Amino acid sequence: MQIGVDSFGAVISDPATGLTLSPVQRMENLLEEIVVADQVGLDVFGIGEHHRSEFVDSAPAVILGAAATRAENIRLSSAVTVLSAADPVRVFQEFATLDLISHGRAEIVAGRGSSIEAYPLFGFDLEDYDSLFSEKLDLLLKIRENTRVHWSGKHRATLSGQAIYPRPLQNPLPIWVGVGGTPASFVRAGTLGLPLMVAIIGGEFKRFRPLIDLYRESGRRAGHSSEKLIVGLHAIGFLGDTTQQAAEDFYPGYAHTFTEIGKERGWPPATRAQFDALRGPTGALVIGDAETVTQKVLYVNEILGGLSRITFQMGVSALPHQKMLRSIEILGTRVAPVVRKELTGLVRSEIRA
Repeated sequence: MQIGVDSFGAVISDPATGLTLSPVQRMENLLEEIVVADQVGLDVFGIGEHHRSEFVDSAPAVILGAAATRAENIRLSSAVTVLSAADPVRVFQEFATLDLISHGRAEIVAGRGSSIEAYPLFGFDLEDYDSLFSEKLDLLLKIRENTRVHWSGKHRATLSGQAIYPRPLQNPLPIWVGVGGTPASFVRAGTLGLPLMVAIIGGEFKRFRPLIDLYRESGRRAGHSSEKLIVGLHAIGFLGDTTQQAAEDFYPGYAHTFTEIGKERGWPPATRAQFDALRGPTGALVIGDAETVTQKVLYVNEILGGLSRITFQMGVSALPHQKMLRSIEILGTRVAPVVRKELTGLVRSEIRA
């Protein structure tokens, strides 16, 4: 299992002090987080895409390109690229360029996005939410397969054999499909035989098992091998030297962020009781000390039928930079090695059986 971190580059205010980092300082902190994640042996770091005042991640490929010159081994991914509101030609060019800069470490997680601000910003109609994504994913995959592309669709000008450069070092450039809870999205990813990245930010992990099974079954029916039908998990997580410390550090910012999101989406305000329930053994928050988080990762891997990747979204809470770096350090040095060892031992036992 690959283990990593996702970030939206949030510049939200500290609920306790009211202080907000400058965008320059937040960007520098974000790049240091990627470097530390690389140094402690994590596998992947993802940058989201938002077009709001609370985030600095509107151009993830640029951030990842800067990180590629500082970090040597870690894979660099979007989390997610809002493909519905983007031009697939430019998306491919940007990540192919990133792939060259990073010597073959770039990845795309393509999705429709959980926020809607990109659609009016770039002149798209929300009524076309799904058809935009379906069509643009089709074009992105064709660009990946062919230097010269013949393609026509409803939402973009026709391509009649134009060549698209540069070509990436990796062949093929990894493209995942990022999904929430819509069954049709799981079916689409499976039918196309693309890796699946599932974002789970609430409830219990086990409720997503039927959807993941649907993805795998759709892929099998479409003729794809089980080796192609891999599943990743994007989860809210944070680590501290003790579970209590991790919870106390993370909760104030978490409550602030999800209460503000709730005002837009009709959710009730976040409460401490809800937070504590979600960080329990089966809930969707992966928060605690190294042992607690390790056990939860192993539980989630089992309950969801085997994961190829898990990424921790730590940036939904305003936290001191040193606490964020410490969380990444614990994840890389005390959780990832144990998880890898346990899962390797499990695989060997299954082979012997």
